[in-house]
Amino acid sequence: MDQKGGTLRASRIQGGFTLVELMMVTGIIGILASIVIPTFMQYQARARTSEAKATLGAIFTGEIVYFTETVRYGSLGEIRYVLTGTNRYTYRTGAAGAGGGGNANVTAPGPTQDTANASLGTVEVEGTTVAMSSATGFTATAVANIDGDSTIDRWHVNDLRQGLQVADSNDVAN
Repeated sequence: MDQKGGTLRASRIQGGFTLVELMMVTGIIGILASIVIPTFMQYQARARTSEAKATLGAIFTGEIVYFTETVRYGSLGEIRYVLTGTNRYTYRTGAAGAGGGGNANVTAPGPTQDTANASLGTVEVEGTTVAMSSATGFTATAVANIDGDSTIDRWHVNDLRQGLQVADSNDVAN
């Protein structure tokens, strides 16, 4: 009892959030996620294509050095190119040997290796631009499905350093 003879009542302290406030915050987060997640996924896919461009650039350099030494272009094994780490793309060059020729799909390490399969994802087949090598030129290719859809990402580089700026088939744009 208080001094006036009344009973003491516990004062109610209001705290927390109402259901309406929680639903509004959930809705806002959902809208932001629907905008951010696809943008992030496309950013990731674009970043993955840089692997192909960088690796094909390194293969180009190796081929030019090999040509300077032997007066012909060679396979991955002949130019002594070794991929390190994990790769999403399958890389192909022309066949080994003085005659060169089209890719023979040799994946075993050594001087005759002309294919380095993807260590992540699926191994995809070549497109319309095929890997080849000869005494007068070469073409190396990179192929991958970087985002799991039906479009395949395909890049190439040749002895004139063409093909590194625009993909043969761009998985990111579709």
